[in-house]
Amino acid sequence: MDITKVLESHKKWISGECGERANLLGAPLRRVDLRGADLRGAILSRADLFVANLLGANLSRVDLRGADLRDANLLGADLRGATLRGANLSGANLSGANLSRADLSGANLLGADLSRANLRDANLKVYQSGIWTAYVQPDHIRIGCHYFRVEEWEAFSDERISEMHPLALDYWKENKHIVLSIAQSLDKGTNVWPGI
Repeated sequence: MDITKVLESHKKWISGECGERANLLGAPLRRVDLRGADLRGAILSRADLFVANLLGANLSRVDLRGADLRDANLLGADLRGATLRGANLSGANLSGANLSRADLSGANLLGADLSRANLRDANLKVYQSGIWTAYVQPDHIRIGCHYFRVEEWEAFSDERISEMHPLALDYWKENKHIVLSIAQSLDKGTNVWPGI
């Protein structure tokens, strides 16, 4: 597959010319350089974008369900309304990315940099308290380096929480209700929670 030709045809499709929508379903795009690419509306479900450079790319309304975006550079990328359900974003640089209205249900965000990211109306909320930041999704919660399903966080014993960090139990006792309330408030199908 010639990615350059696919992108040229997709650009024509975006502008209403006789191009073709980029369908990169499951495409092997490891380490590909897509800096600044306009991929609006492209299909990238299950694409392998491991360590891809998507710096400043326009990925609004892109279907990235199940895509492998581990360690990808998404600095400043436009991901408005993108579907990232089940995508692996571990270690990805999402600093300054626009994730407004993005669907991050089940996305793996372990080690992802979300600093300065726009999460307005996304189904991911950020809760900062004390030394930890909680990244809350409808079905997963990441606090520090610990990433588990909501049901697991609800069921953890004090002993299990204490094993995570010497200060974890105090944090959890103080913030458990808030963090779990945020997760329960997020609609699993739509992004309706007003945010923090």
